[in-house]
Amino acid sequence: MSIQIFNSLSRQKEEFIPLEEGKVKMYVCGPTVYNYIHIGNARPVIVYDTVRRHLQYRGYDVKYVSNFTDVDDKLIKAANELGQEVPEIAERFIAAYFENTKALGCAEADVHPLVTDHMAQIIEFIVALIEKGYAYESQGDVYYRTRKFEGYGKLSHQSVDELKVGARVETGDKKEDELDFVLWKAAKPKEISWDSPWGKGRPGWHIECSVMAREHLGDTIDIHAGGQDLTFPHHENEIAQSEAFTGKPFAHYWMHNGYINIDNEKMSKSLNNFVLVNDILKELDPQVLRFFMLSVHYRHPINYSQQLVEDAVAGLERLRTAYANLKHRLSASADLGDHSDTWVHKIEEIKTAFIETMDDDFNTANAISSLFDLSRLSNTYLLEKQTATAVLETFIAVFDELASILGLPFNQQEELLDEEVEALMAERIEARKNRDFARADEIRDLFKEQNIILEDTAQGTRWKRGQ
Repeated sequence: MSIQIFNSLSRQKEEFIPLEEGKVKMYVCGPTVYNYIHIGNARPVIVYDTVRRHLQYRGYDVKYVSNFTDVDDKLIKAANELGQEVPEIAERFIAAYFENTKALGCAEADVHPLVTDHMAQIIEFIVALIEKGYAYESQGDVYYRTRKFEGYGKLSHQSVDELKVGARVETGDKKEDELDFVLWKAAKPKEISWDSPWGKGRPGWHIECSVMAREHLGDTIDIHAGGQDLTFPHHENEIAQSEAFTGKPFAHYWMHNGYINIDNEKMSKSLNNFVLVNDILKELDPQVLRFFMLSVHYRHPINYSQQLVEDAVAGLERLRTAYANLKHRLSASADLGDHSDTWVHKIEEIKTAFIETMDDDFNTANAISSLFDLSRLSNTYLLEKQTATAVLETFIAVFDELASILGLPFNQQEELLDEEVEALMAERIEARKNRDFARADEIRDLFKEQNIILEDTAQGTRWKRGQ
């Protein structure tokens, strides 16, 4: 089965056929780095990291580019409020971004371009648009003639006359038309700026991604992705700029993830319900947040609430427990079970279902359901009086293989074990055999102090970190 992607441009699923066989050029709009990322920023990072993982799993060589907007009105405001320079603010929150996203299991992009490193290319791009008649200078600003681009509105599926001026699009007497959007902003007093043919200034928001995508991926890319809120005006404007400049399609597939609500309300500053990832990770296992984000199809809205987070904690723990039981049985039992292929065949059927559902527009919600199918099957197998090493190893290998696509490594807890913990666990087992319950309880309390929880199960004694 080929991979199917819901293309926002056509509003239907399409077979994924990259420009170059075996290779994928993918651009994901990154954050404006004026603060810690919130969960609305985290969702596309997690979603498209998973998309990238699955494409790689299916054999594609993916070049993944995700930018940082490191100069912007919000950054200038933050710098003024804190009495710092814009680059200092940007550097601080880029470092925080990497710390947070690494905790969430997201790999860095192949390239993380900065706007401030591309000023020469941005200016050259704008000059070319002026020469082609798609842009004009007005009192130190430069604007794009929206109505001149015949395809404007094809991504948001609106006609030019239906469109309203969107976020970050300023109106004023400087424009020929209220739908025209800014490519270059004249500098205000004491504001960070760069020299240009139109005087000191800085780029508008939309031009940045057009330039950086072309610089690192070429005139036409395979996949352009981001949050649903970027469809209009940001991505619509990127198409207008890029295709006017090159005369070629900008991106063949457009992917947009859904919104995040907080307790069934839209996340917004006016409601004061912004949830920063940096704050969440102080209290929550980052793998739980990733699991939560992937538990809903990426195109659907997702609601963040305490109850749903607790459900995610319980769901992820069920999978981890099933995996831990398999590992324990493998290490603790002899190879006495039935070596028939029946169980292996059932495991392979679940693996196939997982891959097929990921191929179908990266449906992580159904993929997680397949992991639960695998955990239920493994729990049933462990009820057998005798188990086969080959079957246990197949269960574990498929768990590892599928979980790695979702960025949920169930085997990472093994890395936390050290010689001291192992020795104490062995001592506790021996103490219980010798009916020295006082020492056994003492060791349990010692682990509790270090946030290590011991569990005595039918499979033996195992451990986990407390939340």
